[in-house]
Amino acid sequence: MELPRRDSGDELVKPGELAAARVRLQKIAKQHDLKTVIACAFDHRTRMLPFIYADMRIVPAGVRAIGSALAACGFEKTRIVLQQWNRNFRPSQMRLDGEIPDMFLVSSVQLHSAQCKAMIRDACLIDPADRPLIIVGGPLVIYEPWEVFSADPDQPWAADVAVTGEEYILMRLLEVVLSVRAAGESMRSAFIRARDSGMLDEIPGLVYAKGSRDCVSDELVDTGIQRLVGDLDELPDPVLGYSLLEQPSKGAVLGAKAIPADRIAKYGPVGSLVLTLGCKFSCPYCPIPAYNQRQYRAKSGERIAEEIKTLYDTYRIRMFFGADDNFFNDKDRTLGIAETLASKVDAGSRPHAKVRWGTEATVHDVIQMEDHLPLIRRAGLWALWMGVEDMSGTLVKKGQTADKTLEAFSLLRENGIFPVPMMMHHDSQPLLTRKDRSGLLNQVRLLRKAGALYMQVLMLSPSPGSKLFVETYASGLAYKSVGARQVEPYIGDGNYVIASRADKPWRKQFNILTAYFYFFNPVNFLIALFCSKSNIPLASADTSPVSEGSPKRSKLRRRISRKIAAHLADAGMQFFGMWGLTHTVRHTLGWAFRLMRGPIQRHSGPPVSKIPMRGPGGETASHALPGSPEPSDRQAD
Repeated sequence: MELPRRDSGDELVKPGELAAARVRLQKIAKQHDLKTVIACAFDHRTRMLPFIYADMRIVPAGVRAIGSALAACGFEKTRIVLQQWNRNFRPSQMRLDGEIPDMFLVSSVQLHSAQCKAMIRDACLIDPADRPLIIVGGPLVIYEPWEVFSADPDQPWAADVAVTGEEYILMRLLEVVLSVRAAGESMRSAFIRARDSGMLDEIPGLVYAKGSRDCVSDELVDTGIQRLVGDLDELPDPVLGYSLLEQPSKGAVLGAKAIPADRIAKYGPVGSLVLTLGCKFSCPYCPIPAYNQRQYRAKSGERIAEEIKTLYDTYRIRMFFGADDNFFNDKDRTLGIAETLASKVDAGSRPHAKVRWGTEATVHDVIQMEDHLPLIRRAGLWALWMGVEDMSGTLVKKGQTADKTLEAFSLLRENGIFPVPMMMHHDSQPLLTRKDRSGLLNQVRLLRKAGALYMQVLMLSPSPGSKLFVETYASGLAYKSVGARQVEPYIGDGNYVIASRADKPWRKQFNILTAYFYFFNPVNFLIALFCSKSNIPLASADTSPVSEGSPKRSKLRRRISRKIAAHLADAGMQFFGMWGLTHTVRHTLGWAFRLMRGPIQRHSGPPVSKIPMRGPGGETASHALPGSPEPSDRQAD
């Protein structure tokens, strides 16, 4: 079920409100001297194609944005812990400047919810008198906030509050709590007083427990759907978040200092940037349009250019990935960004000339931008991830026919941009067809022939917050268990078949592996050594600093090395893909055999809250799925 939409005209906060909230918090920050630890939940069982490199080498935008917001408000005693780098981190043992922090924040997606809950449980082991205020955010609680609260007396753990929105909602929460906090009082104690007095109910975007007994929740209060910040230029500078990162470690405790600036690029060489948010398409399996309240938001070109320059100058980050839903969604805004970045390159700006970035767009919008692709490439765009899904249009139609997809690939490559297809396998798609291009292998072959160096193939799976989510469970399409093994959240990334009507679903699992084997294999590796698909225009452009006084011989050597690197990039991606495929096989092959042996138990309804939910005034909770208990249900029991 999609998130409800706010009343028309009430989807966004007033312009300048985020900046104003930041100024208000800056004025009181020194009075409270808060210490905060922010943790990004990560389940290492998810490490496989197509995410196996990016999952460890890109600092997630969510936790970095929250850290940036706190630092910008004056709460500089903040540390960001990534479980990707610190898998043994124990919240019960965390100390910042020798003290238990005032707040412990956790960010998680559904995929990593097991680790998110484990961290909350561990944090609840801290004595209640010293326990930090536990706040959880991220996609997990945006769509399923009840997941971070317990109703089981035998398992007394819970977050204090779930933030179902963005940075602005957290800042408003802090404003209210700090307005009632007495000198020397814990943040958790101040939060409880603000909660019980009803002061939080006017902040849309929160879910908190009421009537809690030793971390056991009697009911949840949902304050509604958040208002969004419309002008993304108001967001805090991302450079602040990078300065708060905990150093990678095998230990359970925090280090004395964050990662030095000159080592950031070693651990996180690819930077994440928020450029635009929102998409005009309404695919039934995607929650993005509803989350954005059908709005399209963007940063200005000048703001993006400044962020790139600052991150390059401070941390020497050269590669960026735009956290866009569809970068080409709005032509005028896209061109405004591209023209600004290209003008910086033309003016000889060293950072903008040296960096490369990638992002996401649709096949339809790539073709619409045909005349502007040279400009966009000059702006630094290096690779474009495209939601090809199924080129036959059987799954969803958004302008991605086989011919148009190939046209888009050709346009991108002619302009020096690498196309990266994202495919989605589904029940109606055969592995191979003879008379048309609808088969999965047929399409993989076309995409490789068209110049794809890399690709992803995922099985269509239920996505919380999408139109099809409730129906997928209510219709019995979604699996509850396979071969006596429960379908756990960490296998919901599309690499596993967990929802299918196929009589032999194990074939679908093998289809995904077959597609990867067809694309990444020793034969393609050898062919790539001689007939490379990576040596496209501008692929060997000089992006490394060379001193003006370098001898001609040195410049010639660098030019030859760039040419060789460009030619071998295709073979390198093949080698990397085969390496990643070994991890994918290791994780999913056993699941295929379980699907083959069975039995398969199916869901009869969506995973709803076990705890009654209501709005502040007793109305139906905005985030509750159909079938969720209401307070009257608990009383009736």
